[in-house]
Amino acid sequence: MNRIINDYDNWAPHYDNNINPTRDLDKLVTKKSLYNLNFSNVLELGCGSGKNTEWLITKADKLVGLDFSDGMLDLARYKISSENVTFIKTNLNEKWPVDNNAFELATINLTLEHIENLDHIFNSVIMKLTKAGKCFVCELHPKKQLAGSKARFEEKGTEIVLDVFQHLELDYIQSAEKAGFTLLEKKDWYDDETDLPRLISFLFEKPK
Repeated sequence: MNRIINDYDNWAPHYDNNINPTRDLDKLVTKKSLYNLNFSNVLELGCGSGKNTEWLITKADKLVGLDFSDGMLDLARYKISSENVTFIKTNLNEKWPVDNNAFELATINLTLEHIENLDHIFNSVIMKLTKAGKCFVCELHPKKQLAGSKARFEEKGTEIVLDVFQHLELDYIQSAEKAGFTLLEKKDWYDDETDLPRLISFLFEKPK
């Protein structure tokens, strides 16, 4: 975990500016998937540089963003100064410092590839959501992972490849359903560069 934190700290100064089709598609997917939902309190897991926070807070009254990287959180705080947004350094593999039954929406974007134990994530999310709360997940597509794609960036001319875990489509669904969620929607998302889908998204709901 220390290595992945260090990698994201080093990536932070360049994250929003480097050529990154996965990042760019994720922002588009998030807007397309959530624009017609109503939510006032949002929990953003793995908020990173705040790339999705900027849009989410335009629809929400309050947002709490959790991330393990000081570098990414510093960037997010620099970009987003709203008093309605709170960023907290948190290791998602441990207990989260937010209240239960407090959020109508939780989002997880390009984060679960760095998490080995999906059950801990979904068991924790469902406790944080209100009744009928939604959990939106958008990750690198398993087919893309199997083809060798990983999160990576360049630092001083050297390519840094981040440690990741392989999760299949069924892994996400089974872990979420075991926690008590119902799957509302699953979508594959493509771009122009490949025949393989780049991203996969899920929308889960907590029982009413």
